[in-house]
Amino acid sequence: MTLILIGVGASGCSLSRTDAFAKMDDKDVTGSINPTQVNAVMPTDSDLAFARNAASDVLTKGDKDSSQPWENPQTGARGSVTPLAQAYSGEDGKTCRDFLASYVNGATESWLRGAACKSGQGRWQIHSLKPWSKS
Repeated sequence: MTLILIGVGASGCSLSRTDAFAKMDDKDVTGSINPTQVNAVMPTDSDLAFARNAASDVLTKGDKDSSQPWENPQTGARGSVTPLAQAYSGEDGKTCRDFLASYVNGATESWLRGAACKSGQGRWQIHSLKPWSKS
């Protein structure tokens, strides 16, 4: 039995590694994908209620570096709440704490910043929750 081996790729053609990649600068536009504008969707009152409950829950647990997820099944919105820094003494000597809540609904993602203070029953009451932008 005779075996015949044929060498493929042993031809004289060569391609340098740097020539194999297309180079573009910031002014080049391919036109294959059209940019789309995403309209900011503000949280509904019911979305905010779910976020407030999650904030109260995570602050009540008091765990360091913890987050609490939330989801509104009616709107499909979801996110999580994460306490910021340590508790501080707020108005009337109440213990207060700031937190950050993410808000995701479809292609929209944003952040909400809030503050809560402990009530007389030891439950955290959210006294502010408003849009926040990273600076």
